[in-house]
Amino acid sequence: MSGSLTLQGRQLCGDDIGLIRHLIGAHPDWHRSRLSVELCRMWNWRTDKGLLKDMACRSMLRKLEQRRLIVLPAARVIGNRARRIREMAHASDPIICSLEQLQPIEIAMVAGRGETDDLFHCLLDRYHYLGCRGHVGEHIKYMVYARQKRPLGCLLFGAAAWKVSAREQFIGWSDHTRQAHLKFLANNTRFLILPWVQVANLASFILGACLRRLPGDWIKRYGHPLWLVETFVDRCRFTGTCYRAANWLYVGATRGRSRQDRYKRLRVPVKDLYVYPLTGQFRQRLCS
Repeated sequence: MSGSLTLQGRQLCGDDIGLIRHLIGAHPDWHRSRLSVELCRMWNWRTDKGLLKDMACRSMLRKLEQRRLIVLPAARVIGNRARRIREMAHASDPIICSLEQLQPIEIAMVAGRGETDDLFHCLLDRYHYLGCRGHVGEHIKYMVYARQKRPLGCLLFGAAAWKVSAREQFIGWSDHTRQAHLKFLANNTRFLILPWVQVANLASFILGACLRRLPGDWIKRYGHPLWLVETFVDRCRFTGTCYRAANWLYVGATRGRSRQDRYKRLRVPVKDLYVYPLTGQFRQRLCS
């Protein structure tokens, strides 16, 4: 390979590719997870909290293989897509009342595996049109409850989209600053109000409550701040009313192409992009 390329925020040169090829050849018994862990240790590639960037490294390796620069050992499993969704019992009788009557509302962060995590995935997989089979990288999950732990909805915040022209124009990003500061954005990838819950203004109330606690939760878990949150709304299905009511800003639309559309042939639904600044100085911080 001549020159260098940047994948997952890391710049790679020919010597780096040579090292990866050497490790694959010298250790035919290593699976992909072992390879990514050893590379992270050799490069001291870590998060702000000192954790190995194993998932980012694994994604980088897959992209190198797609470019035919390396040949990885056969995959043993298909990542988080192989997660089995456990069916969890939950009440589904109608909740029809005012927001005031529903109070107090509890928003709880889901930490680790267990019954709450199983319920989170069960509800999203059954009632959200995109489902929820798994997630990688930095993310935070929230369950929303009414009295007596009655579930009202779920939210998932994860890594921001790698590249979106409308967002880059809004922020004032160049390719270099985007790659350097993308970790300070999060994407609200899933937002579900359960279909039997009919409470006016509940969705915008939940969004506001979540965004007030998200920055602190993110710092505690990942050791770095968030300065902006984004979300994509499928305009064929939704109008983005709850996001606008919660003071999110519409900044443009996608071009109707998938991130996996390497040859620009695959058409997907156009989505509206909304953002929510978590600080008044978000542009200065994201462009510095």
